This record gives sequence, structure tokens and C-alpha cells, in this order.
Amino acid sequence: MAHPYIDRRLYDAIVRFDRDEAAQDYYYKVMDTPLEWKGKHYTVRSQILRAYAMLFCEDLDLAPGQAAGPDEVEATADRLYTGSMGFDPGHWYRMRYHFPVIDDDNYDRFAALVISDLNAGPLHDAALNGGDMLLVGELDPLHMTPEQRERQQLRAIDPGVLRP
Repeated sequence: MAHPYIDRRLYDAIVRFDRDEAAQDYYYKVMDTPLEWKGKHYTVRSQILRAYAMLFCEDLDLAPGQAAGPDEVEATADRLYTGSMGFDPGHWYRMRYHFPVIDDDNYDRFAALVISDLNAGPLHDAALNGGDMLLVGELDPLHMTPEQRERQQLRAIDPGVLRP
């Protein structure tokens, strides 16, 4: 079972964040929700950033259980794709969801978008129904040649990754 706060409502609030004040309120309410697990206190935000680091930051030398920060999220954001091999620019996850800059103000929102999409968003549905998935590619794919894109190493990320 996926984490109860990482659901379709959170995904929708993130997608509508820039144009809907109610979505912003819901996003902050969920992200700041306190959690306790095995006697330790967390927030939904800290758990999302830990899950993001576990899934996407393996080559950035983060310690196990360490949360991703703005630098780690920014460094990995352009490596995420949807679909399968043979990408065109429309398959880059970051570009698709209009995060032209990832910084201290929005890195946690980008990480929450990715994790909530994997758990309950359209990417989750596409993985279950159509075989599409989130892929992690090489560093700096925006500047790769088509031949380099065809030869790059990819890892598929399964939906439903954040568990309580």
C-alpha cells in the first residue's frame, strides 16, 4: 500500500500549484503533516525527499536515508524521462511539467510531483495500463546527440515506490 498522503489529490495540487491558491494551501498542509515511524518523527516532505534521493540520486554519493536537497534534485531532474527508448524532447519529465528552474523554492515540489505521480498520478496509471514508466538516464541528456541517447544506460522506476 502506498503512503496515504501521497495520493492523486497531492499530485493534482502540485500540477495546479501556480494558478490555484487552494492547491497551494493543500500542498503545504500535506507536506508539513507530521509522521512517526519506528519512534522517529518526520514530515511528509522529509519522507518524499528521502524517497527521491533513494530513487534518483545514487551517483551523487548521498548516505543511505539522507534526503535530497535542492542541488541533488536540480542535478537529477533533467535525467528523468517518461516512456521508453528513442526519446524526443517531449518525453523529458521536467520539461513536460514546466519546471524551467529548480531551486530552494521549488525543489521539494518537484520531488513531490515525481513521487506522487509514481504513486497515484498519470504516470502510475500509464505504467499499470500502458507499460510506460519513468526512466532515469545519463547526466545532461539535453545536450546529448541522438546517437548518445540511443546508447545511454537507463533504469526503470516502478510505480508505488513510497511505502509507509
